[in-house]
Formats: sequence, structure tokens, C-alpha cells
Amino acid sequence: MMIVEMSFTIEVFSDVVCPWCFVGKRRLAKAMKKLGWEDVPVHWKAFQLNPDMPRGGMDRKEYRAKKFGSLEYAQQLDSHMMVVGAQENIEFHLDRIERAPNTFDAHRLIWIAGREGAQDKVVEALFRAYFTEGRDIGDPEILESIAQSCGVSPTFLETDLGKSEVLADRREAHERRISSVPSFLVNGVFATAGAQAPDQLAEFLKQARVGEVDIMSLDPRVT
Repeated sequence: MMIVEMSFTIEVFSDVVCPWCFVGKRRLAKAMKKLGWEDVPVHWKAFQLNPDMPRGGMDRKEYRAKKFGSLEYAQQLDSHMMVVGAQENIEFHLDRIERAPNTFDAHRLIWIAGREGAQDKVVEALFRAYFTEGRDIGDPEILESIAQSCGVSPTFLETDLGKSEVLADRREAHERRISSVPSFLVNGVFATAGAQAPDQLAEFLKQARVGEVDIMSLDPRVT
């Protein structure tokens, strides 16, 4: 295994309603293992694909039909996603999802979990809750339940904690012209976007680590 100095951080701009971000999380772990970077910290940053989503969310079928032109096409995309997920040991049960949620408070929870050393655990729990269990991760009670299950204080919803940080992440993404997720950075240096295959992702991460960034690697795919 290659020995490297662990004095750097990987940042991932992601949204918890993006299935490719869940796939990207799995592939990132494989890429980091390939590089011998298993102990490198990963920091998850907020990117809302749908910042104008009503606070209470909306019917997912209605939202998807409007976004993709028809419910039939949206269902074809879901079927493909289930195949991709199976390759990464992800059980996508997209038919269980009834609501397309506003993810602002979920991102607040992710930021708070980062302060408490439980960020990866919370990100994983949010992905599983939404994509496997079909739970509404915009619902305050569900977010509180996920927080508790991960050992994070569930009282954050009663405060403004994390709000300014989520907004700051959104501004940073805009300033960096990041428009698709997942997007990966190494010590603030852009590496790539999209759920790349592990070998390719590893190469982009390594290039970013030494400052050899290929901006054309940006993948405009957004789900």
C-alpha cells in the first residue's frame, strides 16, 4: 500500500436527494482505498439541487414528471439507477419515495454532524433513509430520528445552527462555478465532478493533490 502524508482533506459537494451522490460516495471509498488514503478526512458540503423546493416538499412523481418531461421517462431513469446502485451494493427502492423534499435542514444536520465527528455516518444514514427506506428527509421528526440514531443532538432544528454555513457552501459552489454533483476537491483544488469509476476518480484525486487539475473533467450530469 502506498504511504502518503495525511495532511490534506477531500471535500465533496453533494445533495442527499441525488442518487449519483450516493453512488459517488461508494466509488470515492474505493478510490481512496486504491490510493492508500483511507485515513484522509472527507468533508461533505451542501449543494441543493432544488433550492426553491417548498419547505414541505412536493409529490415526487409530480416533480419528476415535470423535471423530465414525463413520468414514463423518469421511471426509466429510476430503473437504470437501480441497476447502477446494485453494482455498488446500494439497494435503491425508488418506488418507495413519495415526497421530493427540501434538503436545507438535512444539510444543516450534516454540518452539525461534522462538528461532532459523525458526518460520514449521518450522510450514509440520510442516503439510506431516502433511497432505500423511502423516508421523507425533509420531515423534522425524521431528521431528529436520524440525528439521534447517529449520536448527534436532535435539537438543532429548534435553532439557527448550521444555517449560515449551508448558505456559505451554496455561495462557494456558485463562486467555483460548480453546477453538478457530486463534485470532488482536494484541499480546495477541484478534482472532478460526477460519479466517476473508482480508478478514474482516483486518478483525478491524485492529480488534484499535486495541482494537475483538468478542468475539462467536469461532468455536467445532474440527477
